[in-house]
Amino acid sequence: MSEVKEIHMSSGTTGVATVGAYNDHDLKIWGECFARGIEYADGGPEDVCQVCYGYGLFTGGLGAHYGCISAGCTTIPISAGNTERQIRVLREMGSTIICCTPSYAMHIADTALEMGLDPARDFHLRAGIHGAEPFSDNFRAELERKLHYKVLDIYGLTETMGPGVAVECMEQNGLHLAEDHFIAEIIDPNTGEVLPDGEWGELVITTVDREASPVVRYRTRDITRIIPGECACGRTHRRIDRLHGRTDDMLIIRGVNVFPSQIEDVMKTFSQVSSWYQIEVGTDHRSLDIVTLKAEVNPGFDIDDMAGIEKLQRRMQAAMKAALSVGVKVKLVEPKSIPRSEGKAKRVIDTREGIK
Repeated sequence: MSEVKEIHMSSGTTGVATVGAYNDHDLKIWGECFARGIEYADGGPEDVCQVCYGYGLFTGGLGAHYGCISAGCTTIPISAGNTERQIRVLREMGSTIICCTPSYAMHIADTALEMGLDPARDFHLRAGIHGAEPFSDNFRAELERKLHYKVLDIYGLTETMGPGVAVECMEQNGLHLAEDHFIAEIIDPNTGEVLPDGEWGELVITTVDREASPVVRYRTRDITRIIPGECACGRTHRRIDRLHGRTDDMLIIRGVNVFPSQIEDVMKTFSQVSSWYQIEVGTDHRSLDIVTLKAEVNPGFDIDDMAGIEKLQRRMQAAMKAALSVGVKVKLVEPKSIPRSEGKAKRVIDTREGIK
């Protein structure tokens, strides 16, 4: 313990927080790995990086902070929350790179637009490094449209280091794994069989040189694949695909496996609804699974037009049934009626007995 300089804990995605220890060597490597993300965003000493991940036991804030410092950037450790202050700092300090969860970036974007600001004119953002929760390509496209910047995905977990295990480059075609520090395998989550490149399965990571908390073949529960071939950016570290979900996020609905990301993919094909949603899972009087998707309509859609609402709900329900092979009840709600989060967005509420 005398060599341990810092301790972090996971956010408890699986229900129990996991402790991670770091000595001087581990902290140095962590900063260098996140700094690669800054470099992948074409960033460096000329950039102002605004870190809006929460600082503390969660690895997001300090991991991003160490990375920005390692990359030589001017670093603003503003942490999460106080969104109007975040926007003022973005404007007045000329922040060029922002680091936070994608859902909080969307909240910043929506708040700025509600304040009458034009991010293309009032902000100086060039890139956002967003992780800690999965987000769809449609969500990414909407963020980029609203904030006029490039969205890069970043991956990491406390058990292996924190954010920086893998980061997207400006090609946005997979996350480059820091292969000098991590060995990645993809396995069949049911059998443990190692799968070839290109096939989807559970990501397993071995730390090469972590000293305080090394892990060997750690099962992350994250679903991804190794992307075959080399990236157009010229970097030769292998890439993992953007997360498809987690094995423990998977919902079993009347015997059918459903990931929240699949529901989001269908939802985003309807321009009338926004990126804010929540999935509620329960049972009816016959103890059969019932799934309800609560989705906010966009501000321009008339929530009082009951005929229009009902028609759109029926269309979305039919699309969900066709794509997922299971019925999903759609309930459209008013804008800003689903709680916003400064950290990880809570997308699923499962009230079934015995389900955690």
